[in-house]
Amino acid sequence: MSHPFMQSVATALAERHIATLRFQFPYMEKGSKRPDPPKLCHATIRAAVSHARELTDVPLIAGGRSFGGRMASQAQAEEPLPGVVGLAFLGFPLHPPKAPSDERAEHLDDVKVPMLFLQGTRDELADLTLLQALVKRLGKRATLKLYNDADHSFHVRARSGSTDAAVFEQMMNDFADWTER
Repeated sequence: MSHPFMQSVATALAERHIATLRFQFPYMEKGSKRPDPPKLCHATIRAAVSHARELTDVPLIAGGRSFGGRMASQAQAEEPLPGVVGLAFLGFPLHPPKAPSDERAEHLDDVKVPMLFLQGTRDELADLTLLQALVKRLGKRATLKLYNDADHSFHVRARSGSTDAAVFEQMMNDFADWTER
């Protein structure tokens, strides 16, 4: 939650009048590189959503960056998160690097709230053809916003004609626009 990217997201969304609640999975708190079992991650997300519910009665958007977003979607698919009206993914990890598959997204069929996928076109964890097919399959519940030449960390190459800052700004604007709808 203290990663510079996540801090930047929270600041940028606050500038757009969108509050955020950041949290850590237990494995991150311990400084471990090995993720917690999904069941513990789902419980952590449920606790964070419950805490957010105690703080406000506004509609909530759950989600996160990469693994955090996938765990939020799995928790939502298992049992709807109270007060959550949508899910937002900043780099959904559809598959491991160099192992294209959409198996990690099968649970999204059970998610009944709108979903926003913010994804780089060079993301090694989300083959673009598979991701576009997934979003099409999910229908009106899914919105895909692509960032040309961005990788999984939303970095673009200098020759792309863009900058990391420009991609980030567009992502935050797209996120804010989506929440208004």
